[in-house]
Amino acid sequence: MSDPKVGFVTMAGPKAEGTAPTVGVGMLGYAFMGKAHSNALKKLPYMMYPPPAIPRLVAIAGRNQDAVQEAARRYGYEKAYTDWRQMMDDPDVQVFVNNGPNNVHLEPNVAAAKAGKHIMSEKPLGRTAAECKEMWDAVVKAGVKHQVAFNYRFVPAVRLVRQLIEQGKLGRIYHFRATYLQEWIADPDFPMVWRLDQSVAGSGTIGDLGSHIIDLARYLVGEPKSVMARTETFIPERKNAEGKVEKVTVDDAFQAIIEYEGGAVGTLEASRFCPGRKNFNTFEINAEHGSIRFNLEAINELEVFWKHGAVDKDTMGFTKVLVSESYHPWWGNWWPQGHFIGWEHTFVHEWDHFLRAVVKGDPVTPHGPDFEDGYKNAVICDAIVASAQSRRQVDIKY
Repeated sequence: MSDPKVGFVTMAGPKAEGTAPTVGVGMLGYAFMGKAHSNALKKLPYMMYPPPAIPRLVAIAGRNQDAVQEAARRYGYEKAYTDWRQMMDDPDVQVFVNNGPNNVHLEPNVAAAKAGKHIMSEKPLGRTAAECKEMWDAVVKAGVKHQVAFNYRFVPAVRLVRQLIEQGKLGRIYHFRATYLQEWIADPDFPMVWRLDQSVAGSGTIGDLGSHIIDLARYLVGEPKSVMARTETFIPERKNAEGKVEKVTVDDAFQAIIEYEGGAVGTLEASRFCPGRKNFNTFEINAEHGSIRFNLEAINELEVFWKHGAVDKDTMGFTKVLVSESYHPWWGNWWPQGHFIGWEHTFVHEWDHFLRAVVKGDPVTPHGPDFEDGYKNAVICDAIVASAQSRRQVDIKY
């Protein structure tokens, strides 16, 4: 049973005895990401057991009164606000989750920091590196915990790759190439939406999809040294919901050649103009002792090749590894081997990580991306744009 006055829930069972603190959560945005984060927050207490904390869904905010009230009923939030500023004044909200469009990251995140609230912010952290730096400065000054929701760091297979790198099993890394391909705006009749407006989104495919693989590259390989890039906008105009033609002001696709400080080279590519590709997020690492491939659409698998690991030279090649054993990252909290988990579970993992930081004082980094990571990600995004515009190599400078 719980007592809201003291904010603790009694936990009893063979693996957990004592208390887990409740943490009040206030969320801005109730659509796609609002659903994903709310699902994770509700699932966390009984799956990440014993939990670091019990999320209390205090409030959700959005502009449309009917829609936000319906979201509050659907997801189980106690209150609904049509002005996020009122939520900042709510003393029951200890953690702020920002799922708003990219142009609604800066002001609410800075306000939340000043109000002493810990912050989980969707990616990209801001429209530009300058915006991200302002948010990073604000959370450091306020002394609150902060994390950017680059959820693919919390895929068990991705964390396993990081462990293999840390253990030196791959040796020196030569190549990192990643692609993130979708199809959802390839139809020229697809209407104008906010993600195609630079004033709202900041960039197109670069910030939407590219920021994910940029983050994975930094997490797995290290800091980039320079970039050469090309961007393209295939359909320069689209009709809005009222039928009025508007100019598309962001990139539809980009390709970049990256030089890394550790000596590796690689490519990054993202596009939303790839018919048949639903959520094709892949990377391959080629290294001294072997190679590893990952494909998000086969989220529980890795393809691994070890140069000196083949028993029979006639059957040398990539081996498919199922990342679902109890000793693999996070799997002790889920199902028996081979009973797979999915995309939504990455949000459970990232919330478990963040709440441990909030409640126990654990560091967010290196495994969780904080606002410094969000800033550095944006510097790279800006450099890709600058390189494409100038048709020159651009050095990465933080």
